[in-house]
Amino acid sequence: MTALHNGMLPRAGVLPARGMLDAARAAVVGRRTESEVLAAALASGRSVLLEGPPGTGKTTLLRALADGAGVGFELVEGNAELSPTRLVGHHDPSRVLTEDYLPENFVPGPLVRAMSSGALLYVEELNRVPEETLNVLLGVLSERRLHVPRLGVVDAAATFRLVAAMNPSDGVGTGRITPALYDRSCRVAFDHQSAAEELAIVERGSSEEAGEAFARRAVEAVRATRSHADLRLGSSVRGALDLVALASSLASLRGEAPSHPSEDTGADAARAALTGRVTLVEGSPRTVEEVVTAIWAATAPRPDDEGAPGESGSREGDAAGKA
Repeated sequence: MTALHNGMLPRAGVLPARGMLDAARAAVVGRRTESEVLAAALASGRSVLLEGPPGTGKTTLLRALADGAGVGFELVEGNAELSPTRLVGHHDPSRVLTEDYLPENFVPGPLVRAMSSGALLYVEELNRVPEETLNVLLGVLSERRLHVPRLGVVDAAATFRLVAAMNPSDGVGTGRITPALYDRSCRVAFDHQSAAEELAIVERGSSEEAGEAFARRAVEAVRATRSHADLRLGSSVRGALDLVALASSLASLRGEAPSHPSEDTGADAARAALTGRVTLVEGSPRTVEEVVTAIWAATAPRPDDEGAPGESGSREGDAAGKA
C-alpha cells in the first residue's frame, strides 16, 4: 500500500444522488425522507451522524446507498476495544523484524481501506468508541487526511464518506459525543417505522408458510413492548421477524399448521424471540418472561379485529395496558 499525499487538502467528489435514492427505495421499506436526506448529504460530500434505536434499518439503507453510488462499504462495530490501531491499521510485526517499517508491510484497517478506495465507512455504536479513537475520526472529518506514523499521509479518495450511528437512549457503557463531531457532521434521526411498514418488513422476510394474521399479531406485540410500563427498552422489528419464523417452525414440529400456530406455540415463540430484546425498568415486580407473556396474551385476536396492526391507535395501547 502506498500513502497518497499531493501537498493540498483533498476534497470530496460528487456521488450520484439519484442512483443512491433508487437503490435505497428498492431495498428498504419506507424511510422516504431519511433516504432522500442521506442521499443528498452523501452526494454533496457531507459526513453524517445517524441517531436512533437499533433495528430501524440504518445498515440496510446505507448498504443500498453505497451500492447505488457504486462505491465500497466498510462496516466497523464500535465498542470499547476499538483502538486507533484497529481502526487505522498496523505494520506486520514479523515483517518489521526483517524489513523494518515499510509501506509494503503495513496492514490497513477499515479506515485506511475506505479512504484509499473511496468507500463508505460506517461506524456503529459511535458513543461506545474510546475518546482517542474518536479523535482520529475527527481529524479525518476535518481534513480528509490521515497521518499514520511510519507510513506517511493518507489522503481520502474523492468518494470517501464517513457515516456513524448511535443510540442516544442507551446509556450503558457509552460516553458523551463531543460537540466537535456534531459540528463536522449532518445529523439524521431515525425512529421505529409505522405499523404498516413494519408488517411489510415482516412479510418480506418471512417464509410463504407464515400466516398474515399471525404476522400482524407479532408486529402488534413487538410495538407494545416499546410503550409498556414495565419495560425501559422495547424490541425492534427484528423481534417480530424472529417471532414469526420461530412460531412457524415450532408449529410444524408440534403438528400444527405453520400459518396458524396455537396460542401456546405463539407464547413460547414470543418469549424466545422477545425476552432477550427488551429491558425491564428498575424495580419492576415482574420478570421479563411474565411481561412478554402478558403482552402476547393481550394481543389475542378479537371478533371485531380488522385492518393493519395498530390501526385506530387502540390495539397497541390496549396490549400495553392490559399487560
